[in-house]
Amino acid sequence: MKIRSGFIGSIGQTPLLRLGRLSDETGCDILAKAEFLNPGGSVKDRAALYILDDAERHGRLRPGGTVVEGTAGNTGIGLAHICAARGYRCIIVIPDNQSPEKLDLLRTLGAEVRPVPPKPYKDPDNYQKIAGRLAAELPNAIWANQFDNLANRQAHLETTGPEIWADTEGRVDAFVCATGTGGTLAGVARSLKAREPKVRIVLADPMGSALYHWVKHGELLAEGSSITEGIGTTRITANLEGTPIDDAVQVDDPTCVAMVYRLLREEGLFVGGSSGINLAAAVQVARELGPGHTVVTLLCDRGGLYAGRLFNAAWLEEKGLLAAAAPPPAPLLAPR
Repeated sequence: MKIRSGFIGSIGQTPLLRLGRLSDETGCDILAKAEFLNPGGSVKDRAALYILDDAERHGRLRPGGTVVEGTAGNTGIGLAHICAARGYRCIIVIPDNQSPEKLDLLRTLGAEVRPVPPKPYKDPDNYQKIAGRLAAELPNAIWANQFDNLANRQAHLETTGPEIWADTEGRVDAFVCATGTGGTLAGVARSLKAREPKVRIVLADPMGSALYHWVKHGELLAEGSSITEGIGTTRITANLEGTPIDDAVQVDDPTCVAMVYRLLREEGLFVGGSSGINLAAAVQVARELGPGHTVVTLLCDRGGLYAGRLFNAAWLEEKGLLAAAAPPPAPLLAPR
């Protein structure tokens, strides 16, 4: 009998899924790690656990303390779960343009939620900077600082990367992943490259993020905008710095939405927009590599967090994306 120890013991060891239709179309094995099956519903459970473990180990977070974080949602959800399990107060500073489902869930989990207007990172009222100042003002409090706290990257170096390597038995030709904090891509890239330097690391990037241009041309330049939440950035975080990245793929909103709905209709997978970005980029990489290769990516979180937007026809129509969500036309029958 194998029994895991509560919420925290259930983090990690998520299954690696072969996506049949996409694999058949490309001639490659398109594999997606089902991070939405973490107990808090996203890949960010891993970073949340490592950040809190590190703070406890170094004496920065003591019994009865407070955890403050600036987050677009999923890291906050992971932190709120773990804070509840360990008896910490949790304060989440979040841009007020994130999905209402995320804010409601954070409050249900017992977090104190402080929505703020979205501001660029250079602005002193950016949500991350507000969180840092707030933590400094409170007694026995830490700022999780997921963007620049290297415990985030370490979580994926020690868990996600080795799990991918073990489940594929070392047969990985490319790993494709979007990035917000940079922790997932950075940790998995280091883990896989240490085992096989030829593994191709590809950054998947939404419009409005500066990382695609940075990988391709060596400078940060953002163009356009995206409906995706929690991924893309206009700076190089401490977690992302120094990461071996071989290429980047940019994915626009219609392509992302179409992929999200393909996953739902063809695979029965109800996931968020970052998964659409990842899979669309993985398919492009597979086509560039050619048949016979193995391309791995992540299904980052559950679709229920975006029910009022990404899975809402009225919202999609308002954004001009309803056609992207529509099923493809049925093939014409040949005349008898």
